[in-house]
Amino acid sequence: MGLLKVWITILMTPCANFLGRKWNLLDLVTAGMFLSVHCLALFAPFYFTWTAFLVFFWLGVVTGFGITLSYHRNLAHRSFRVPKLLEYLFAYCGVLALEGSPIEWVSTHRYHHQFTDTEKDAHSPLKGFWYSHMGWILDSSSRFGRYGGLKNVEDMKKQPFYVFLHHTFMLHSFVLAGILYAVGGLPFLVWGVGVRMVVVFHSTLFVNSAGHTWGYQAWNTGDLSKNLWWLGLLALGEGWHNNHHAFEYSARQGLEWWQIDLTWYIIKFLEALGLATDVKVPSEAHRKRMALKTE
Repeated sequence: MGLLKVWITILMTPCANFLGRKWNLLDLVTAGMFLSVHCLALFAPFYFTWTAFLVFFWLGVVTGFGITLSYHRNLAHRSFRVPKLLEYLFAYCGVLALEGSPIEWVSTHRYHHQFTDTEKDAHSPLKGFWYSHMGWILDSSSRFGRYGGLKNVEDMKKQPFYVFLHHTFMLHSFVLAGILYAVGGLPFLVWGVGVRMVVVFHSTLFVNSAGHTWGYQAWNTGDLSKNLWWLGLLALGEGWHNNHHAFEYSARQGLEWWQIDLTWYIIKFLEALGLATDVKVPSEAHRKRMALKTE
């Protein structure tokens, strides 16, 4: 009976989010995009080919690392540096994930760390698992009105490349979809756009929801952030979320040898090539200060 109540709550919460407020044009467009991508992914069993699967896999890798490597660790937290052209290339890979422009994504994430799991957090599970997962994206009035605009990304707003992507980010995914359809027809479109975007979307969104709900805490962060092993695998290392909130400046999130962090491995490879510099990791003194007391 208790399990039934849990499932009823999970199913009914989205309805409350949908029906209890006004919808503007941006919310409707965003909801339409989400619905279209998920509907497209449903055709995957009927248009499976191994070539289409490889397109899904490699585009998923490229755009997934575009979010974790570029949007998150490089742009939002400046945990390492790369040459400007390489920085822009990585950011463009993130744009093709269709999770928003670099400016918008980074701004929301910086506010998330400033107001973690408080009333001003854009996507805290304090407002329900559904809201922290997807509901906040469909509520632009609350999301943008909460802080009064993109005031914490002045470093990016001064760069014409990011301003251009901010105003055109959706266009690039439509161009990619057109290219995929022209080259491989519906199989490439279904797998390279539908399935790929659904997987990358939810891999990122689970960090906001599951990463603040399930798992364990290793550090005294004063919030709900958790380390969750399966999310660490799914989200390319982002699932070691309590580690991240303890040391948000760190380029490495899987701090233990057994905590798989694929994004960190890429950063270390770039560092070995001399392309990544100023790579930040937590000091032993900082780790001791943040450690949970076990006595």
